[in-house]
Amino acid sequence: MPIRAVLWDIDDTIFDYTSADRTGMRRHLRAEGLPDGYASIEEALVRWREITDVQWARFSAGETDWEGQRRDRVRSFLGRDLSDAEADGWFARHLAHYEAAWALFPDFLPALELLAADYRHAVLSNSSTHNQDRKLRTLGVRDRFEVLLCAVELGVSKPDPGAFHAACDALHLAPAEVLHVGDHPDIDAAGALAAGLAAVWLDRAGLGGRPELVTISGLDQLPALLRRDTRFGAPSTFR
Repeated sequence: MPIRAVLWDIDDTIFDYTSADRTGMRRHLRAEGLPDGYASIEEALVRWREITDVQWARFSAGETDWEGQRRDRVRSFLGRDLSDAEADGWFARHLAHYEAAWALFPDFLPALELLAADYRHAVLSNSSTHNQDRKLRTLGVRDRFEVLLCAVELGVSKPDPGAFHAACDALHLAPAEVLHVGDHPDIDAAGALAAGLAAVWLDRAGLGGRPELVTISGLDQLPALLRRDTRFGAPSTFR
Protein backbone atom coordinates (compact mmCIF):
# COMPACT_ATOMS: atom_id res chain seq x y z
CA MET A 1 0.00 0.00 0.00
CA PRO A 2 1.57 3.35 -1.01
CA ILE A 3 2.38 6.08 1.48
CA ARG A 4 0.02 9.01 1.00
CA ALA A 5 0.78 11.18 4.04
CA VAL A 6 3.67 12.13 6.29
CA LEU A 7 2.82 12.45 9.97
CA TRP A 8 5.37 14.70 11.65
CA ASP A 9 6.51 15.00 15.23
CA ILE A 10 7.35 18.62 16.16
CA ASP A 11 9.82 19.06 19.00
CA ASP A 12 13.40 18.11 18.06
CA THR A 13 12.11 16.90 14.67
CA ILE A 14 11.08 19.99 12.73
CA PHE A 15 11.52 22.51 15.57
CA ASP A 16 14.83 22.82 17.44
CA TYR A 17 13.35 22.40 20.91
CA THR A 18 16.58 21.47 22.67
CA SER A 19 18.48 24.56 21.49
CA ALA A 20 15.55 26.86 22.24
CA ASP A 21 15.07 25.34 25.68
CA ARG A 22 18.76 25.66 26.59
CA THR A 23 19.09 29.19 25.21
CA GLY A 24 15.87 30.33 26.86
CA MET A 25 16.73 28.78 30.22
CA ARG A 26 20.24 30.20 30.16
CA ARG A 27 18.81 33.71 29.63
CA HIS A 28 16.16 33.09 32.28
CA LEU A 29 18.70 32.02 34.89
CA ARG A 30 20.85 35.05 34.18
CA ALA A 31 17.82 37.22 34.83
CA GLU A 32 16.51 35.29 37.85
CA GLY A 33 19.81 34.27 39.39
CA LEU A 34 21.25 30.77 39.73
CA PRO A 35 19.18 28.74 42.22
CA ASP A 36 20.80 27.36 45.35
CA GLY A 37 22.49 24.00 44.89
CA TYR A 38 23.89 24.57 41.40
CA ALA A 39 27.57 25.29 40.82
CA SER A 40 27.05 26.68 37.31
CA ILE A 41 24.44 27.49 34.70
CA GLU A 42 25.59 24.49 32.65
CA GLU A 43 24.95 22.17 35.61
CA ALA A 44 21.52 23.73 36.04
CA LEU A 45 20.72 23.26 32.33
CA VAL A 46 21.52 19.55 32.54
CA ARG A 47 19.33 19.18 35.62
CA TRP A 48 16.45 21.11 34.01
CA ARG A 49 16.44 18.73 31.04
CA GLU A 50 16.56 15.67 33.33
CA ILE A 51 13.60 16.98 35.32
CA THR A 52 11.73 17.84 32.12
CA ASP A 53 12.18 14.30 30.80
CA VAL A 54 10.90 12.80 34.07
CA GLN A 55 7.84 15.05 34.21
CA TRP A 56 7.04 14.51 30.52
CA ALA A 57 7.10 10.75 31.14
CA ARG A 58 4.66 11.24 34.05
CA PHE A 59 2.42 13.36 31.84
CA SER A 60 2.53 10.83 29.00
CA ALA A 61 1.59 8.07 31.45
CA GLY A 62 -1.42 10.06 32.67
CA GLU A 63 0.06 10.59 36.15
CA THR A 64 -0.24 14.38 35.98
CA ASP A 65 -1.90 17.03 33.83
CA TRP A 66 -0.43 19.73 31.59
CA GLU A 67 -0.26 22.42 34.26
CA GLY A 68 0.88 19.92 36.88
CA GLN A 69 3.95 18.78 34.93
CA ARG A 70 5.00 22.40 34.45
CA ARG A 71 4.63 23.22 38.15
CA ASP A 72 6.42 20.07 39.23
CA ARG A 73 9.31 20.86 36.91
CA VAL A 74 9.76 24.23 38.58
CA ARG A 75 9.44 22.87 42.13
CA SER A 76 11.89 20.04 41.48
CA PHE A 77 14.36 22.34 39.77
CA LEU A 78 14.29 25.02 42.47
CA GLY A 79 13.98 22.54 45.33
CA ARG A 80 11.28 24.65 46.94
CA ASP A 81 7.64 24.10 47.90
CA LEU A 82 6.09 26.82 45.75
CA SER A 83 2.41 27.64 45.46
CA ASP A 84 0.75 27.04 42.10
CA ALA A 85 0.78 30.79 41.41
CA GLU A 86 4.49 31.07 42.24
CA ALA A 87 5.40 28.10 40.06
CA ASP A 88 3.23 29.41 37.22
CA GLY A 89 4.88 32.83 37.42
CA TRP A 90 8.40 31.40 37.31
CA PHE A 91 7.52 29.17 34.36
CA ALA A 92 5.87 32.06 32.50
CA ARG A 93 9.02 34.15 32.81
CA HIS A 94 11.03 31.21 31.48
CA LEU A 95 8.60 30.82 28.56
CA ALA A 96 9.22 34.38 27.40
CA HIS A 97 12.93 33.64 26.97
CA TYR A 98 12.30 30.19 25.49
CA GLU A 99 9.86 31.47 22.88
CA ALA A 100 12.27 34.22 21.82
CA ALA A 101 14.68 31.44 20.80
CA TRP A 102 12.23 29.43 18.67
CA ALA A 103 13.52 28.26 15.28
CA LEU A 104 12.86 25.53 12.73
CA PHE A 105 15.65 23.15 11.82
CA PRO A 106 17.15 24.44 8.55
CA ASP A 107 16.59 21.09 6.80
CA PHE A 108 12.82 21.02 7.40
CA LEU A 109 11.42 23.51 4.88
CA PRO A 110 13.57 22.26 1.96
CA ALA A 111 12.43 18.69 2.67
CA LEU A 112 8.81 19.78 2.97
CA GLU A 113 8.98 21.60 -0.35
CA LEU A 114 10.28 18.47 -2.08
CA LEU A 115 7.47 16.37 -0.58
CA ALA A 116 4.61 18.87 -0.80
CA ALA A 117 3.31 17.88 -4.24
CA ASP A 118 3.33 14.13 -3.58
CA TYR A 119 2.25 13.68 0.03
CA ARG A 120 -0.24 15.08 2.48
CA HIS A 121 1.11 16.37 5.79
CA ALA A 122 -0.08 16.25 9.39
CA VAL A 123 1.32 16.64 12.90
CA LEU A 124 1.05 14.42 15.99
CA SER A 125 2.59 15.78 19.19
CA ASN A 126 2.72 14.76 22.85
CA SER A 127 1.91 18.35 23.82
CA SER A 128 -1.20 20.53 23.75
CA THR A 129 -2.97 21.91 20.68
CA HIS A 130 -2.89 25.45 22.09
CA ASN A 131 0.86 25.20 22.59
CA GLN A 132 1.75 23.60 19.26
CA ASP A 133 -0.72 25.52 17.10
CA ARG A 134 0.72 28.78 18.41
CA LYS A 135 4.27 27.51 17.88
CA LEU A 136 3.63 26.47 14.27
CA ARG A 137 1.88 29.77 13.51
CA THR A 138 4.74 31.76 15.02
CA LEU A 139 7.19 29.75 12.92
CA GLY A 140 5.07 30.38 9.82
CA VAL A 141 4.24 26.76 8.91
CA ARG A 142 0.83 25.96 10.44
CA ASP A 143 -0.89 26.16 7.05
CA ARG A 144 1.42 23.45 5.68
CA PHE A 145 -0.36 20.77 7.74
CA GLU A 146 -3.89 19.48 7.19
CA VAL A 147 -4.20 18.07 10.68
CA LEU A 148 -2.70 18.93 14.07
CA LEU A 149 -3.39 16.47 16.90
CA CYS A 150 -1.95 16.62 20.41
CA ALA A 151 -1.97 14.35 23.45
CA VAL A 152 -3.65 16.78 25.85
CA GLU A 153 -6.82 16.95 23.76
CA LEU A 154 -6.68 13.34 22.55
CA GLY A 155 -6.37 11.96 26.07
CA VAL A 156 -3.72 9.53 24.83
CA SER A 157 -0.10 10.06 23.86
CA LYS A 158 2.56 8.40 21.74
CA PRO A 159 3.59 5.56 21.77
CA ASP A 160 0.03 4.39 22.49
CA PRO A 161 -1.44 3.10 19.21
CA GLY A 162 -4.56 5.14 19.85
CA ALA A 163 -2.67 8.37 19.27
CA PHE A 164 -1.36 7.22 15.89
CA HIS A 165 -4.73 5.79 14.86
CA ALA A 166 -6.45 9.08 15.73
CA ALA A 167 -4.15 10.85 13.29
CA CYS A 168 -4.83 8.29 10.58
CA ASP A 169 -8.56 8.60 11.17
CA ALA A 170 -8.34 12.39 10.89
CA LEU A 171 -6.63 11.96 7.52
CA HIS A 172 -9.13 9.27 6.46
CA LEU A 173 -6.21 6.97 5.65
CA ALA A 174 -5.26 3.47 6.70
CA PRO A 175 -2.23 3.27 9.02
CA ALA A 176 -0.20 1.59 6.26
CA GLU A 177 -0.72 4.69 4.10
CA VAL A 178 0.92 6.99 6.67
CA LEU A 179 4.62 7.49 7.47
CA HIS A 180 5.53 8.91 10.89
CA VAL A 181 8.77 10.86 11.29
CA GLY A 182 10.11 11.63 14.76
CA ASP A 183 13.27 12.00 16.81
CA HIS A 184 12.55 9.39 19.50
CA PRO A 185 13.25 5.76 18.57
CA ASP A 186 10.66 4.27 20.93
CA ILE A 187 7.97 6.93 21.33
CA ASP A 188 7.95 7.87 17.64
CA ALA A 189 9.41 5.17 15.39
CA ALA A 190 8.75 1.96 17.32
CA GLY A 191 5.38 3.28 18.50
CA ALA A 192 4.28 4.06 14.96
CA LEU A 193 5.41 0.66 13.68
CA ALA A 194 3.48 -1.10 16.44
CA ALA A 195 0.39 0.85 15.40
CA GLY A 196 0.73 -0.31 11.79
CA LEU A 197 2.23 2.84 10.29
CA ALA A 198 5.49 3.13 8.40
CA ALA A 199 8.13 4.97 10.40
CA VAL A 200 11.44 6.75 10.16
CA TRP A 201 13.64 7.53 13.14
CA LEU A 202 15.33 10.92 12.80
CA ASP A 203 18.61 10.30 14.61
CA ARG A 204 20.18 13.75 14.44
CA ALA A 205 22.67 12.94 17.20
CA GLY A 206 23.95 9.80 15.48
CA LEU A 207 23.11 7.56 18.43
CA GLY A 208 22.49 4.46 16.31
CA GLY A 209 21.99 1.07 17.89
CA ARG A 210 18.53 0.44 16.45
CA PRO A 211 19.06 -1.61 13.27
CA GLU A 212 15.41 -2.64 13.23
CA LEU A 213 14.37 0.97 12.52
CA VAL A 214 14.62 2.84 9.25
CA THR A 215 16.90 5.71 10.24
CA ILE A 216 18.02 9.04 8.81
CA SER A 217 20.37 11.61 10.31
CA GLY A 218 18.74 14.63 8.68
CA LEU A 219 15.48 15.54 6.98
CA ASP A 220 17.34 16.21 3.74
CA GLN A 221 17.50 12.41 3.37
CA LEU A 222 13.75 11.88 3.70
CA PRO A 223 12.50 12.73 0.17
CA ALA A 224 14.88 10.30 -1.54
CA LEU A 225 14.16 7.61 1.06
CA LEU A 226 10.42 7.89 0.56
CA ARG A 227 10.68 7.67 -3.20
CA ARG A 228 13.12 4.80 -3.46
CA ASP A 229 12.46 2.54 -0.46
CA THR A 230 10.12 -0.24 -1.56
CA ARG A 231 9.43 -1.11 2.08
CA PHE A 232 7.29 2.03 2.13
CA GLY A 233 5.75 1.38 -1.29
CA ALA A 234 6.00 5.11 -1.91
CA PRO A 235 4.48 6.40 -5.16
CA SER A 236 6.42 8.70 -7.46
CA THR A 237 3.45 11.06 -7.58
CA PHE A 238 0.47 11.66 -5.33
CA ARG A 239 -3.04 11.23 -6.68
